[in-house]
Amino acid sequence: MAKEFVVTPWEVTGEVDYNKLIKEFGTQPLNDELIKKIEKKAGKGHHFLRRKIFFSHRELDILLKEYEQGRKFALYTGRGPSGNTHLGHIIPWMFTKYLQDAFDVPLYFQITDDEKFLLKPNLSLEETNKMGYENALDFIALGFDPKKTFIFVDSDYAKTLYKIAIQIAKKVTGSSARAVFGFTNNTNIGMYFWPAMQAAPCILPSILEGRKVRTLIPAAIDQDPYWRIVRDVAPKLGYPKTAAIHCVFLPALTGPKGKMSTSTGEHSTIFTTDTPEEVKKKVNKYAFSGGKDTLKEHRKKGGNPDIDSSYKWLSFFEEDDRKLKKIYNEYKSGKLLSGEIKQILIEKLNTFLKEHQKKREKARSQLDKFILKD
Repeated sequence: MAKEFVVTPWEVTGEVDYNKLIKEFGTQPLNDELIKKIEKKAGKGHHFLRRKIFFSHRELDILLKEYEQGRKFALYTGRGPSGNTHLGHIIPWMFTKYLQDAFDVPLYFQITDDEKFLLKPNLSLEETNKMGYENALDFIALGFDPKKTFIFVDSDYAKTLYKIAIQIAKKVTGSSARAVFGFTNNTNIGMYFWPAMQAAPCILPSILEGRKVRTLIPAAIDQDPYWRIVRDVAPKLGYPKTAAIHCVFLPALTGPKGKMSTSTGEHSTIFTTDTPEEVKKKVNKYAFSGGKDTLKEHRKKGGNPDIDSSYKWLSFFEEDDRKLKKIYNEYKSGKLLSGEIKQILIEKLNTFLKEHQKKREKARSQLDKFILKD
């Protein structure tokens, strides 16, 4: 019997059934009608929407209706700095950039150095803080508007965040925290409080802008438990419920189960700082193949792109639908070999990373334009 998948804010294992996850989390599927509404209001589409890479939401329909009525929202997403940024981290950020450009709204980006310090016994707060500012360079490199983008590291913005978080914490019981997050008697008390800090940015725009602002969170589905808490509490404090739009995980290179993560091995994780040679080595060595065992058999029967890691990754990074469809058909027919589809992915990733790394270095001199501090 296959092992059940696990999806929590700190662990993703097994082959995720996203339809089942929608039911378990109580979210709504992102249907074609809602996608068309997003694209119409945005004035342009996005391949993450067309391909259902973003597949689930909470009250996005209500947020869009309010936007039609002239009520602008604010975007909120973030990063937990426990190491270097990898390509799985930037998927929701890329979509957040599309939303900011299309809807012309402010964006708040939380770097949770405090959470990673509490969660990781081998990391000091100084280390997670330093990693946070390094991770911020990758975010800035995607081209966000510095006039409308506000980045804050929790421990350096604690005075502001704490005043919000403590109001949220007062409305949440220990039993609720245990039920939502699976905390036990062995969980340190910092982690019991910390979800209130994660929830604080949902209310932060209302406080800073002096009006009631609904927030929209583009994030991977594993982070959704945090928003369940704040959605219950926000109305009690006089603020609108936050909305959310969830993406699937960039799959592990090594196979169809789980997501790409350093916990599955840094050797098979592609970081934004990897060299072209490192990318080539990782893809060639670790990318799970949907091809047949022999050249003759592959030419005759074709490969299976639906389980092939290189093809799955191309569905995230190749924006051109016609190119992607051609790759799919040629691989399935046997015309395209496993080594060749790997080479297509290598070229695509290295082209992206070459430009990203230039912008990342440039971001070092731009960091102060984005940072909020007490």
